Amino acid sequence: MLMKIVKTRFFAVATLTLLAIGCGSESTEVSVATYDSSQYILDAEPSGAIEVAAARESAQDKEEVVIVGRIGGSLDPWVKGRAAFSIVDNAILACSDDKEEGEPCSCKTPWDYCCEVDKLPNAMALVKFVDSSGVIVKHDAKANFGVKELDTVIIKGTAERDDAGNLTVLASGMFVRK
Repeated sequence: MLMKIVKTRFFAVATLTLLAIGCGSESTEVSVATYDSSQYILDAEPSGAIEVAAARESAQDKEEVVIVGRIGGSLDPWVKGRAAFSIVDNAILACSDDKEEGEPCSCKTPWDYCCEVDKLPNAMALVKFVDSSGVIVKHDAKANFGVKELDTVIIKGTAERDDAGNLTVLASGMFVRK
C-alpha cells in the first residue's frame, strides 16, 4: 500500500511539473537539435554545494542555491525537448551502487532508484535551465550538455518552491563532477 501511495504522489508531482514546464510559453515547438550550451557549463566546481535533501528542507523561494545530486529518479529523468532533468540526493543509493548488505541488484535502469523508491519524494529536485528572461531553454539537456543518467552534477541557480514543497532549481550553471 505504501508503494502505491509513493508512486501515486511521485506521478502526480511529475505530471504537474511537466504541465508547468509546458505552460507560460507562446510557442509549443521544441528542438532537440544541438545549440551552444557552453554558457551554462561551469569550468570549476562552485563551493558551498548542499545535497538535494538539505536544499529541499532549507531553500527558500527565489533564494540563490548551489546543490549537488545525481541525474535520475525515474525511468526517464529528462524532459524531452527541454533543458531540464531531475536529480537525486547522493545519500540515496542507485540500484547499481554497492550496498553494505550485499550485491547490487541487476536492474537495467539503476538511475530510477527502484530499490529506494520510498526515499525519493524527499530526495529529488527538478533542474530547469533558463535564459536571462527566466524562460526554460527549448533544447534537449542530455544531447546538449553531454550528461547521462547517474552523472553527479553541481547546479547553481535560483530555488523555486511550489505549494507542495517541491523544489525546482532555475539553473544558471552546471558543473559535471568526474
